Amino acid sequence: MASPTNGTIEFFDIPDFTFQDGTSRSHLRLAYQQFNKSATKIAVIPTCFRGRVQSTWNFSQGALREYRVIVVALLGNGESSSPSNTLGFPPTVDYPDCVRAQHLLLTEGLSIKSVDVMVGFSMGGQCTYHWLVLYPQMVKHAVMICSSSRTSRHNYQFLEGPRAGLENSFDYVTAERKEVGRLDAPRGLRAFGKAYSAWLTSVSWFEQQLYQELGYKSLSEWDKAVTDVNYRDWDPDDLLVMLRMWQRGDVSLYDPDCGGSLEVALSKIKTPVLLMPCQTDQYFYWGASEKEAHLLPNAKCEIIPSVWGHLAGAGINRQDIEWLDNQIKEFLK
Repeated sequence: MASPTNGTIEFFDIPDFTFQDGTSRSHLRLAYQQFNKSATKIAVIPTCFRGRVQSTWNFSQGALREYRVIVVALLGNGESSSPSNTLGFPPTVDYPDCVRAQHLLLTEGLSIKSVDVMVGFSMGGQCTYHWLVLYPQMVKHAVMICSSSRTSRHNYQFLEGPRAGLENSFDYVTAERKEVGRLDAPRGLRAFGKAYSAWLTSVSWFEQQLYQELGYKSLSEWDKAVTDVNYRDWDPDDLLVMLRMWQRGDVSLYDPDCGGSLEVALSKIKTPVLLMPCQTDQYFYWGASEKEAHLLPNAKCEIIPSVWGHLAGAGINRQDIEWLDNQIKEFLK
């Protein structure tokens, strides 16, 4: 349940951008949308996996009511530059690519020198973590919801399931793209959605039939929506490039002084941080967030008491919305 939208999606063009893997593009674009534009305090929200700008929970009517909220689409999401809309888009994109592009948007496109708070859910939270490593002086407060500083081995392996379902489908063809536009691979996308679906929430959520709170009368009706209909406007290569970025997420890789040590990388983050994992999230484990909170110099970890699993952080359920909103308000006092 995204917050109400106002205005329109805008685009920021970046010339001559070099990706982390050395690939260069003569033109890159970022999609973004602003809310409460007259406010003076700045909040930035990167989108998540399969997140679009206008479907992202932006808190602009709640905890961030007094902030100018800027929702920025990750590279690969189909709105910012992606395989589906950019010929020659590299197969490998990493969080630093998103962060550097977003930094250009804020500093050169919007003349913003500092961000009062950055809020990220899931992949958006991992992107926020990378902001704190790459531009440590620019973000004053950070909130990570159902996320992590490093993708765990378990999380990585979970993603291998939907990835294999898509890549091994007979209607998904790997080839150099000759024109922009969404590839048609309905069976592959459905296989991806099927392999992903049970991980979204929790065992208790299914046993309590909480899909009924979303308006679905039966499990099969919910299944039809989340594994089929919800994927029809997604390009398979967009999904895969974002999934691989998620799998490689690790803030310890981009500071040579860390030597690959997550402990050292987190100890260098001085920004006040609020971590909010969910107690039933099946792929971003709450225990990992608790460990991160102990390693970060100025952090607190509040565990979401919900059976909605990963979706507890997405703004789907009213109780979770109120709980998260109150935690962010308290953090920003």
